[in-house]
Amino acid sequence: MYRIKEIFYSLQGEGFYSGRPAVFCRFSGCNLWSGQEEDRSGAPCPFCDTDFTGTDGAAGGLYETAADLACRMAGFWPGGGKQRFAVLTGGEPLLQVDEGLLAALHDADFEIAVETNGTIAAPAGIDWLCVSPKAGVRLAQKSGQELKLVYPQGEMDPALYASLDFRHFFLQPRDGRDREEALRRTLDYVLAHPPWRLSLQMHKWLGIR
Repeated sequence: MYRIKEIFYSLQGEGFYSGRPAVFCRFSGCNLWSGQEEDRSGAPCPFCDTDFTGTDGAAGGLYETAADLACRMAGFWPGGGKQRFAVLTGGEPLLQVDEGLLAALHDADFEIAVETNGTIAAPAGIDWLCVSPKAGVRLAQKSGQELKLVYPQGEMDPALYASLDFRHFFLQPRDGRDREEALRRTLDYVLAHPPWRLSLQMHKWLGIR
C-alpha cells in the first residue's frame, strides 16, 4: 500500500529538468521532520516549504497496489500519450518507493525521476535520481544523476559533496525571509566554484505548482 499526499501535472521547477512537463506524485511522510510546525525548529531542514502530511491532497489517498498508483498517474498525462515523465517526491519518497512501483511505472511508459534526501539507499530502476542532502545528516545514497543542495544551510560546506559520484551539481538558494541574501551567497559560490550550477525554484516565479 502507498500513502500519497497528492498527484498533479505541472512543470518541473528545479534542477536539471527545470521546465519539463511531469506528473508529480508526492508521498506522505518524511524521516527528517514530522511535518508539524511545533517540530520544525528541531528538524535538520527547517526551511522545508512542502505539505507532505496526510493523504488529503488532490488525488491523494491509499493506493493498494503499484498498478493502481501507476494507472492513476498515467491518467494525468495529456492525451494519453507515451514518453511520460514522473517525479516521485515527498516528504521522503524512498520510505515507500519500491521496485514493484518502479516496474509498474515503466510498464506505463514513464521515465522516473526521484527526489530524495539521500538518507535511504535507492532501489534499482530509477532513471534519474536527485539527492538533496541536509546539514548534519548522514548520506546513505552517495551516487546518482543530480545532487541539489539548498544553500546556505548553517555552516555546511558544499565542497564536502563535490567529490561524490553525481553527474550534475546544483546549489539552490534557500527560500524564506532572507531569500535575497541566500540568492547572493549562492550566486557568489557558484561563480567561484564551477562546476556547481544555479537552480532556481522556477515554479514559484511562475505561480504554478
